[in-house]
Amino acid sequence: MNTSPVWFKVVAVVALLWNLLGCLAFVSDLRLSAEDLARLPASQQALYAARPAWAVAATGLAVLGGVLGCIGLLLRRKWAWVILALSLIGIVIQDFGLFVLVDGARLAGPVALVMQTIVLLVGIGLVILARKGIARGWLV
Repeated sequence: MNTSPVWFKVVAVVALLWNLLGCLAFVSDLRLSAEDLARLPASQQALYAARPAWAVAATGLAVLGGVLGCIGLLLRRKWAWVILALSLIGIVIQDFGLFVLVDGARLAGPVALVMQTIVLLVGIGLVILARKGIARGWLV
């Protein structure tokens, strides 16, 4: 087993914090009341009403998988890449539901599209990082 470089640990910690923020956002989203939703702009209300339940569930998979996968990276476990791959699948399913089926890009606006692109790129990057960690012997 090779010792992982410091940058690997730093990236894993930052990614864990990123995914914990994602969990917080997800829980906050689930806790929105009817009154909270009524205060949103009409386009965002339409987005909430149109999004499929499976896309919301995929969001949960994405953020929870991201947290567990990053913990796996910090624990230097090979299984981290499987969990991070599941998280990435959750991101793709969520994005499909929101941006292909529901037209979330129009309803939520360009900022949401940019943010989801960043989320997707981070998800891809974490899977690549885990695979690299396995190849280099940093994860066992």
